[in-house]
Amino acid sequence: MIKKLLTYSLFCFTVSALAQTATEDDLIAIESTKQVDSFLQTKKHKGNKIVVFNEEKHKTILAKELFSMSRGAVKTKENEFEKTFYKVLEKNKTPYYRVSYIYLDGNKLSESDIINLRSEIIKKYNNGIPFSYLAKQYSMDDYAKKGGDLGWFTEGKMPMIFETEVINGGHGLEDIFSIDIPENNAYYLVLQTHEPKHIAEIKVLKIVEAIN
Repeated sequence: MIKKLLTYSLFCFTVSALAQTATEDDLIAIESTKQVDSFLQTKKHKGNKIVVFNEEKHKTILAKELFSMSRGAVKTKENEFEKTFYKVLEKNKTPYYRVSYIYLDGNKLSESDIINLRSEIIKKYNNGIPFSYLAKQYSMDDYAKKGGDLGWFTEGKMPMIFETEVINGGHGLEDIFSIDIPENNAYYLVLQTHEPKHIAEIKVLKIVEAIN
């Protein structure tokens, strides 16, 4: 009886090991987006997905290990219940931009009010009042709570007119400038708080399998 149990256990372990090896081999063979989509369709698990890691935001041990890997490499992590595979699909550096702004709502203020208020704000800023304080006092959207700091953003995340002025307007560090989007009743006073920088990002395919 003991001999049969040992034989059965060995058989189960062998099947499990082969299955896991097959998954890893399949991952290594993936090269195109179409293959990724097909693979995800065959692997039904809520944890199976594509994850983007940003070097500025993600500082975990796992993220650092994945950033050190080459494109196409596969890493596995295992606990008592699951085995998780990570395949690095893409590695690139993406340009990011960062400014702070004060938003003035054209639905609530007239054009002359906006012009006068922006002049007043600039005067206070030039007299030494921090922009973050002025944003909390005057800005008319949720970023006022953050002192107007927009955080790092990529092209395509903000209105085109706003991005064009920030990215291509030739503004230097600590420059303060206006951006008007009258069709949206949106008027901004913007402070260039950071130089643009390229931030490393990786796109990773994550596959989770239960350990039987």
